[in-house]
Amino acid sequence: MHPHQLGWDPSFEKQFEPFRGRGLFPLRIVREDRRQYLAMGEGREWICSVSGKFRHEAGGKGDLPAVGDWVAASTLPAEGKAVIRSLVPRKSVFRRKAAGGHTVEQVVAANMDFVFIISGLDRDFNPRRIERYLSLAWESGALPVVLLNKADLCAETESRKIEVESIAPGVDVHAVSAAQKTGLEVLDRYIQEGKTAVFLGSSGVGKSTLINSLLGYERLKVNEVRGWKDRGRHTTTYRELVLLPGGGMVIDTPGMRELAVWGDEEGLKQAFEDIEELAGSCRFRDCAHESEPGCAVQEAVQNGLLEPDRLAGFLKLKKEFKYLSDRQTMKPSAIEKARWKNIAKMVKKINKSGE
Repeated sequence: MHPHQLGWDPSFEKQFEPFRGRGLFPLRIVREDRRQYLAMGEGREWICSVSGKFRHEAGGKGDLPAVGDWVAASTLPAEGKAVIRSLVPRKSVFRRKAAGGHTVEQVVAANMDFVFIISGLDRDFNPRRIERYLSLAWESGALPVVLLNKADLCAETESRKIEVESIAPGVDVHAVSAAQKTGLEVLDRYIQEGKTAVFLGSSGVGKSTLINSLLGYERLKVNEVRGWKDRGRHTTTYRELVLLPGGGMVIDTPGMRELAVWGDEEGLKQAFEDIEELAGSCRFRDCAHESEPGCAVQEAVQNGLLEPDRLAGFLKLKKEFKYLSDRQTMKPSAIEKARWKNIAKMVKKINKSGE
């Protein structure tokens, strides 16, 4: 397989020049399983591990390889193994705050050209969640696209598509049915040879069904033959880059129960371009769009030009970004102090309820 088919381009080639001088080879990560990776390159698959030096020098988990990354590696052809020595700079990356109380970055996918946000048109349909995904998708550096799946199960497909288009300025929105294989031809305009897309969404929205439809077979059975066991037969439990027979690649991801923000507010501004434009007419430059006089955003809500729920979603995300920024600038001692303060409050509340 030619490197171009894996997404290798002149920009990567230029950045890789120093590594070639060290006798290293470019490989692309196609699967991550704990501390072991599966990569492709040099015409074959490689089982990879990260060198101790690389792991030690990494500033955090976000600096370690993720699915979609290009890495510089030394290879052991006879054993089919490779050691990852460095990460090739990413052209795009989808990040979120890792689940749990710690402020830690988690890289979901790297070096993708498109971020497909999958939402079911059944009970999963949630415009506020789509807005959240769009904020991080714009932040990633890739182009977001919304896929409304299960169109065959929804009698209001067209009205819901129009609703999503109204909250996703500048974003293509398509209604499809993976189960019925209808509307999927639209994906051909995005997923072409050498291009990578990541599929994101909650569990059960049909990401794996979409990929199986594009492949023409059930991918899970193939992975079992290759020795990559899945814990569930109907849900993805790992991230994997999948090569499609017609060219192009898709990164499949597990369903996300929570999507906590990461990064700055640039993606938020793009996802809520309408509110940002209105904010330019507010009386005060630092208007919080809540109860300040002369707030053009609140005026738009009162005049029916802006949905109250959309503003509420925007303000919620803005507060989350502010909280993330505060956490990242706090000293470790301050974070620990805040944690114990919260624990003390919880204990006090429990004791009081037991009186």
